[in-house]
Amino acid sequence: MANLIDSSAIIHPDAQIAEDVEVGPWTTIGPGVVIGTGSRIASHVVLKGPTIIGCNNQIYQFSSVGEDTPDLKYDGEPTRLIIGDNNIIREGVTIHRGTVQDRGETTIGDDNLIMAYAHIGHDSVVGNHCILVNNTALAGHVIVGDWAILSGFTLVHQYCNIGAHSFTGMGSAIGKDVPAYVMVNGAPAAAKSVNSEGLKRRGYSKEQVAAINRAFKIIYRRGLTVDEALSQLQVLAQDCSDVQLMIDSLRQSKRGIVR
Repeated sequence: MANLIDSSAIIHPDAQIAEDVEVGPWTTIGPGVVIGTGSRIASHVVLKGPTIIGCNNQIYQFSSVGEDTPDLKYDGEPTRLIIGDNNIIREGVTIHRGTVQDRGETTIGDDNLIMAYAHIGHDSVVGNHCILVNNTALAGHVIVGDWAILSGFTLVHQYCNIGAHSFTGMGSAIGKDVPAYVMVNGAPAAAKSVNSEGLKRRGYSKEQVAAINRAFKIIYRRGLTVDEALSQLQVLAQDCSDVQLMIDSLRQSKRGIVR
């Protein structure tokens, strides 16, 4: 273990680090931090607890992970950050712990790529297989569904839900919920189409993508209210179960959807 941890690293005795974890020079790991097997922590990283980091994660230099939130309501309560397995956290990323006013926890799933200088605010939830491209910023209380891709400089307002398999264009400013499968772009963001290319890459058939496109047109091309669209989507979901994910994202929306 000693050979894998640089002598200049500062590690609190209460931190729990698996024996095969690599820790680079000038990294600081505080109390309440747990790091699972196979993980690599580069130089000049700050890890603050309570934070649990799973297995086979890579955290690159100058990242700050598990810091207190700057939310003015936060008063030093013992909130936490949970990170799953096989995540890549690139240079300069900032991830804050939760607040007791909400979940008390920020959560990141498995197999995510969080690119340079991205920010994940307090109480946010990032699912699995997501990509947050450079300088993407999630305000507090944001939920990002599985397989979502947020392009560079995407900004997401607090309490927004980003649906599974959705895609945001470069520089998108999102102030409302993005339904599952939907591609948005602009500031403010507007719905453009279905993330068809992403679905094809994940093995969706032509028939599945066509059904999801029909669902998109029901929501965005017929001048329907959300409730009216839901009625038609439920009929469509009887023939294509994939549409149910879009239905669920509409039902869960609290801020209203991106139009």
